[in-house]
Amino acid sequence: MTLSRERIADTAQLIRPYIRRTPVMEVAGADFGLDCSSVVFKLELFQHSGSFKARGAFTNLLSREVPEAGVAAATGGNHGIAVAYAAQRLGKPARIFVPEVTPRTKSDRIRGYGADLVVTGERYADALAACVAWAAESGAMLVHAYDQVETLLGQATVALELEEQCPGLDTLLVAVGGGGLIGGMAAWYAGGLKMVGVEPEAAPTLTRALAAGQPVDAEAGGIAADSLAPKRVGELMFSIAQAYVNRVVLVPDDAIRRAQESLWSVLRIVTEPGGAAAFAALLSRQYRPERGERVGVLLCGGNTTAVDFNT
Repeated sequence: MTLSRERIADTAQLIRPYIRRTPVMEVAGADFGLDCSSVVFKLELFQHSGSFKARGAFTNLLSREVPEAGVAAATGGNHGIAVAYAAQRLGKPARIFVPEVTPRTKSDRIRGYGADLVVTGERYADALAACVAWAAESGAMLVHAYDQVETLLGQATVALELEEQCPGLDTLLVAVGGGGLIGGMAAWYAGGLKMVGVEPEAAPTLTRALAAGQPVDAEAGGIAADSLAPKRVGELMFSIAQAYVNRVVLVPDDAIRRAQESLWSVLRIVTEPGGAAAFAALLSRQYRPERGERVGVLLCGGNTTAVDFNT
């Protein structure tokens, strides 16, 4: 599989009318008590549907022929929200399968976009099995959350956009679940900067895969289980990660919580746990930049009720 820069650029043009060009924010490291001079945040939580996942969803629905039965997707939450949003926008029926761990906030958003919601199983893998079976029975088009060429191409457009907005980055921290985001972004940069994956300690999918030399099952729990805890990373992204992801760091749940709290208290930015995981690596010093290193952090999702605006 080749995710060339040309294919990614073509994809960016295809989905351009349907997605937001999300902003970047450069903040003094001292604002967070960090030693680095500044941190560049890519605010993909401001994307349609609340996460970067809208990019892959629209790429699938615009570049593939959608049958009369519509589309089907399995999700911990954000992918399903994105597919439901894209399907509504394009006038296609959608059935979304979620596990019991999916927060009500995300389930409600899926329903709000008009999709048929099916809750099944304890974890993402259970929802995926049910989704695959229903797609085969109904003829619906399966839209995979991370292990599909179109999905990777769509997520890669985040990197194209970020490079245009902030060309001088040395390092980029990206959260890892199934690996579609970091795989796509690493394909665009292709070694042009240091790519660091960040995973919850309770869901070390890429860490286990790199140690084994292939995707393998890993633990699938923790505070970010609804977005960063499939059983294993995708087959398609793995060779890209081997080539272009420089290292992977693990962060505990309490570090992710502190990152969420810090982003809110300092910047008034609300992220879900998975959306704050990459920043948790920097804030907890699991990743320590060198002097003068310019670090980017992808804040990838904001579908949460972390702030109660009724009080």
